[in-house]
Formats: sequence, structure tokens, C-alpha cells
Amino acid sequence: MENIFNIKTEQEFLTAALEIFRYQYENIEIYKRFVDYLNLDPAKVDRLENIPFLPIEMFKNHQVLDRNAEAGLFFQSSGTTQMNLSRHFIADENKYKESIYRSFAQFIGKPEDFIFLGLLPSYLEKQNSSLIYMVDFLMNKSGQPENGYFLYNHEDLFNLLNTLGDRKVILFGVSFALLDFIDYCGSRKDKHLNVSENLVVIETGGMKGRKEEMTKDELLKIMQEGFKTERIYSEYSMTELLSQAYSLGKNEYECPGWMKIMIRNAEDPFNYEKDGRTGAINIIDLANLHSCAFIATQDLGKITGNRFQVLGRIDHSDIRGCSLLVS
Repeated sequence: MENIFNIKTEQEFLTAALEIFRYQYENIEIYKRFVDYLNLDPAKVDRLENIPFLPIEMFKNHQVLDRNAEAGLFFQSSGTTQMNLSRHFIADENKYKESIYRSFAQFIGKPEDFIFLGLLPSYLEKQNSSLIYMVDFLMNKSGQPENGYFLYNHEDLFNLLNTLGDRKVILFGVSFALLDFIDYCGSRKDKHLNVSENLVVIETGGMKGRKEEMTKDELLKIMQEGFKTERIYSEYSMTELLSQAYSLGKNEYECPGWMKIMIRNAEDPFNYEKDGRTGAINIIDLANLHSCAFIATQDLGKITGNRFQVLGRIDHSDIRGCSLLVS
């Protein structure tokens, strides 16, 4: 199987996707059962639109794992204790690390060039978070002594940001925690937040029941004013994926070459919407070789050109996960 990280063309993507589809049909039990239930002949699948996408809810009740692989670790979705949480078993940790590094370098820059700060309380308070794993990996690559997490200690984060001068800084934050930090900064009468022009804020989560939900445009505007920068970016991924898409503003995300978004009709999962029309998001993540590369989410979105937008969740979806994501 060719190196997915070297995919350059649509034909190369299609060839790799079909090869992975057939491999996963043969080797991932729950995916085979799902395809068979649809009475589909895998040998006749020759287009991306013909590939069955596994409902993401399957990760809650089934082990989605290659029978030829052993899982060295697993990631678990965020959510309340009353919810049945998704688990993603990871057989190839190095592939996840390579996906993290290559995506970040493509859209943001080399991790070695940045200081990484994390304002991710809801994730730090839970175990087996893929997001914390990702930020830890980027911090390790960076190797800067200032790297670190800030649970609820806004004063320490405030003071550090005011001392970093013109150095390149990435602040990863869940939405409600970033808004709480902006409120804290506004309450300071003795000193203003004075951040570097090189600060990039990457918001990577919803309100998680802590604050009233708002549109992405409203959120970005508040953060741009609060941090005094236009560089409010977003990251789109989830427990069930090994790859990340990034938005450099305006809620318009781009995928790396081994990841693809397709918009299915919310009522008919085997029909797909044209560019500009809203539907439910299907994700192809070819890095998911040993779990499932074809996932039907409960997110709503639309595609415009080579970018996509995330517009919310289908009604009745569980509230959990990163950036309007659902289990």
C-alpha cells in the first residue's frame, strides 16, 4: 500500500481509497458486517461515492480495529459520564504522529518554530484525549521551556503572554475557556493584555455546556477583539480520526492530501450534495488504515471549492467532542 502522505492527485487518492476500502472490508469485522448489511458487492465499488461510510456511532458500541493489528493505546471521546463514549483503538501510533506533524506544518508552520500553550481544561480533566496527545506531541517537537498547559490559572497565562515579546506562539484553546480568559483580561484594571503579532490562537472545541452556543462568526469576532489579532484559527478533527483539517479564519477548513470531506444528503446517505449545498459531513481519513477510513459524522457542513465549512450538528446528536463534533 503506497504511502498515503505522498498523495498528490485525485487519481492517486481514489486508488488508495479503494485499496484501503477493500482491505478494511476483509479485515475489520464491524465494517464488513455493515457493508454486508447494505447488500453491497465490494468488487463493484469503483468510485468514492459508492463506498459505504460507517456511522460514527459504531465507535461507541464496537471495537473498530483491524484483526491483524494490536492496539497500543486508545483515545476516548469527551462527554458527560452518563454518555456512552466512543473509543478509537490505535494500532499505528507513528502514523498518528506523522499525520499531526505533516498537517500542522502544511497549514501553520514547523512545530519547532513555535511556543505551544494549552487552555484545554475539559480535555486535561479526562483521560485518553486525542487532542491532548496531539498538543503534547507538538510541544515535544517544539522543545521550548515556555510550553505548557493552563487549567484555570488565567493569571499565569496572562503574565506569560505579556512576556513573550515577538516570539511565535500557538495558543490551543477550547472555546469556552478562551472566552473565560478574554473576560479575565477585560477585568484587569492594572494591566492590558499585550500579545505578540506572532500569536496564533487555535480554537478547537465548542462550549461543552459551559456557555451559550453561538455561531462560528460570532465566536471569531469576539476572539479577534479579545486577543487583538486576526489570527484566530480553528482545528477540525475528532476522536475517531488520525488527521486534522485547519481553518485559517472565516470557518473555511482545508484538508491535507490524505483526507477528504464529502457532503451527503441528510435524508439519503447514498446521495451527495453539490458544492455550496448544506448536508451531513462524511470524512475519508486514509491515515485510519487499522480502524475505519470512511466515517459518516453527524455534523452539518458544505463544500465550496477545495474548502469546507462546519455549520452545526444534526438534531439530537450528542453534545461532545472538538469543534461542533459528535459521537
